[in-house]
Amino acid sequence: MPTGAEGRKRPTIREVAQAAGVSHQTVSRYVQFDGAGMKSATRERISAAIHELGYRPNLTARAMRTHRTGRLAVLLPAGSAASSLPMLTGATTVAHASGYHLEVVTLDRSAGPRTERVNELADSGQFEGLVSLTPLLPDLARSTPPAVPVVVAADYDSEMRALGEMADGSPVAELMERLAGDGHRCFLHVAGDRAYATARSREQVYLETIDRLGLRSAGVAAGDWSPESGRQAVMDLPPGTEVTAVIAANDVLAAGVVRGATERGWRVPEDLSVTGWDNNPVGAWLPPTLTTVDIDYEALGRRAMNRLISVLRGAAIDEPVSPVTQVLWRGSTSRVRPGATLH
Repeated sequence: MPTGAEGRKRPTIREVAQAAGVSHQTVSRYVQFDGAGMKSATRERISAAIHELGYRPNLTARAMRTHRTGRLAVLLPAGSAASSLPMLTGATTVAHASGYHLEVVTLDRSAGPRTERVNELADSGQFEGLVSLTPLLPDLARSTPPAVPVVVAADYDSEMRALGEMADGSPVAELMERLAGDGHRCFLHVAGDRAYATARSREQVYLETIDRLGLRSAGVAAGDWSPESGRQAVMDLPPGTEVTAVIAANDVLAAGVVRGATERGWRVPEDLSVTGWDNNPVGAWLPPTLTTVDIDYEALGRRAMNRLISVLRGAAIDEPVSPVTQVLWRGSTSRVRPGATLH
């Protein structure tokens, strides 16, 4: 006979039903679907009875009867990335709204063992569906399909470096087009670590936009995401440089650029316009505030989880069409001053 921690008999679903004045089937639906579709008065009576009696559903027994666990999993490679937290928030919001609990599982960094682990989880009976935020090997020697749906939204590589939409560098073109319209003709790009797809993509769009708009480039300064590499890129510009705008690959590099400009006696944005990327919260408080690119990571997490929910419900996948990036124009950019020369 199941008992609580102090030896008391564990309350049953029928006792909850009796206390709430409903059938045990109604209590079961409440527990399974969080009261969705019930009258508010019925939900309130059941909720009060559950709390008064200290009832906890036997999830294992329910899963054996219904083949449902009410659990989904998001899979990530071992490591950390600041962007993963809002992505998980977005995924969790969708999962909870759909009546599921969400768990996060970290995976091996090697593609083979990572894929084998996903196959094990898919067949374990613990989850009703999985979302992998990292690439998997295609059908690793499986003779049968996985027992539950596995949606792959490859947003991170094995080192937790951004992929997919997070690595889309196209907003760089929007930054440069606006600055060119403000009279800027000579640019410098401070790149990030080229081991990252994000850095390579932003650099590629920078070079393509230089050619497409007929602009001049003072080059691409290699960076490592540190503020010092941004500062050094500015310190290395020769006296009399024609550069009036710097496109930095992220906000930390941009902060270093602003520091270097200040050390050289250049004003931002009067003498030098500076842009970043990532919408670091500090950028909105700097003097001047930093023009940057914001990525809606929560939207990416919601999108990935919506794909899984759609598969589970056998419905068409309704992918959001709105972009997840947005340029935030702030005080670190302005029109070119006529006859401006940097010394």
